[in-house]
Amino acid sequence: MSDNQDRMQRLLDRANSLPITPGVYIMKDAAGKVIYVGKSRKLKNRVSQYFQNSEKSTKTARMVERVHSFDYILCETEIEALSLENTLIKQYTPKYNIRLKDAKSYPYIKITDETYPRVVMTRKRDADKGKYFGPYSGVSTVYAVIGSLQKALQLPSCKRKFPEQIGKERPCLYYQIKQCCGVCTGKVTPEEYAEKIHTAQELLRGNTAAEKRRLTERMMALAEQERYEAAAVCRDTIAALDRLAQKQSVVGAPDDEYDVFGLYDDGVTSALSVFFVRGGVCTDKQDYLFDKENITDKDSLLSFICDLYRGRSDIPRLILISFNPEEEDRQTAAEFLGGLAGRRVEIRTPERGVLRALCETVTANAKEVADKSATRESRREGVLLRLAHLLELESYPSRIESYDISNLGKEHLTAGMIVTKDGSFSKRDYRSFKIKSVQGTDDYASMREALARRFAHLNDAEGSFAEYPDLILLDGGKGHVGVVRELAREMGVDVPIYGMVKDDFHKTRALCTDQDEISIAKENAVFQFIYGIQEEVHRYSVGTMKKAKSKTLVTSSLTKIPGIGPAKAAALLKMPGGLQAVKRASRQELMAIKGIGEKDADAIIQHFKEKR
Repeated sequence: MSDNQDRMQRLLDRANSLPITPGVYIMKDAAGKVIYVGKSRKLKNRVSQYFQNSEKSTKTARMVERVHSFDYILCETEIEALSLENTLIKQYTPKYNIRLKDAKSYPYIKITDETYPRVVMTRKRDADKGKYFGPYSGVSTVYAVIGSLQKALQLPSCKRKFPEQIGKERPCLYYQIKQCCGVCTGKVTPEEYAEKIHTAQELLRGNTAAEKRRLTERMMALAEQERYEAAAVCRDTIAALDRLAQKQSVVGAPDDEYDVFGLYDDGVTSALSVFFVRGGVCTDKQDYLFDKENITDKDSLLSFICDLYRGRSDIPRLILISFNPEEEDRQTAAEFLGGLAGRRVEIRTPERGVLRALCETVTANAKEVADKSATRESRREGVLLRLAHLLELESYPSRIESYDISNLGKEHLTAGMIVTKDGSFSKRDYRSFKIKSVQGTDDYASMREALARRFAHLNDAEGSFAEYPDLILLDGGKGHVGVVRELAREMGVDVPIYGMVKDDFHKTRALCTDQDEISIAKENAVFQFIYGIQEEVHRYSVGTMKKAKSKTLVTSSLTKIPGIGPAKAAALLKMPGGLQAVKRASRQELMAIKGIGEKDADAIIQHFKEKR
């Protein structure tokens, strides 16, 4: 029996000993690193399938080839297993799982908690009384929605504070052209404004048809009371909503509210698109492109969709999907989402009719996303293959590391390291090195120190530094390459090292060894790629150096105050707002900082008072 057969039999025997209960399984490689997390309502049946001689997808088979062991956690219910699976995927970020990227930067629309609330864009969901809608696919979408609401409901778009600035200045142009109700004139009561904000909230929730019915009923009631001006406001709002609807992409009836997920997977490239339909119109869409090694089976996709809704405030009653999962998995996901929404949620795969056609449209959108990615990837792959040929590399340069040294005079020597993976910048792997052992501006010695520290981590068990580079590019000439190649030999590191040579105009000219130059002038695609790397590593290293300099300048400005040394200066700068907050702080606020006494606080206040 081969080693691989022995491994598979060992894993199958252990899987067959598992209980037939809900739970989560955690696949690990030979180094103990988590590479896949899954859940099942019947652990034994699900896990044993991986190690049987049954037909598997290419991606699943590739993952199973790397499994050396697995752990499992038993759960009381399938819902608990689904929730735990999502938590563990976030914790371990396994290579083969599909997962949402960090959504902290996604934009939301916020209705503020004020006497005259504002509709604004924000990237943070604070624990306040404001109402949040989203997240949306991008800032442009958010501002388009806000602009439409402001025009339709005549909401103010200026920066004036209400009610403080009511009557303080003349109304602006937007009031003159009837695109603002004119809160600043004092003619709009909080109750009238609250009516507009209520309508904005309903529109953001997708309740357009219901809101139009409510406005119509209110208009009729006001007319019967002979409150004709108020009735006219309702009439104009209804007309504005009709005009707004004409500009939107109508995909259903006015009361339709659902999200539509379409999956495209050709075995190599996969993408998931979602259209958010509110009030019968597509209000937003998002596309998710998965790595070629991510497993996109139906169960994983349902888990991904559940995770997506954890960060959304508007879970619809109906979710349409283009694929057919197991019925029990569908019900588990629907129950989980129902718990988040506080009401029943249905997940359905339409078989025919308009909704099926809509699923196919969204799937076609996902295919277009995947095709574009495949085209870009093919182009990058061609560039890397050509680069490998020019440099006579023995392996495909998947991971390329590039280094540059920046300094400001004889101070703040910094080495920047950037990384490309398969031709794309991998910013999560960027690192910087504060040069410690070099006196003066010796670039060669600085580069040697930075690379020595980097090479020392090649045997790390995990982390970015544990990944062996296929190619190292130095922002420098033959001298830089010679120094680093000598270092690599001393440390037993076998990796190709080349320099990126610049011309008299500080532009990329060629690549070089410690002896020769390799022209890339006629290799346009390779030239553009190397030029991009050289510009990026220079930008990153200079930016890191400037940050270090700025921090030192701020700290040194505080150490000029009698009694304030580096430790106290660092403590002061931890105040929310940094130096500006220190300048404005009261005596009590300063004394609340650890290490700052009465005498220190008085000295700080006096120092900045004299500066004014």
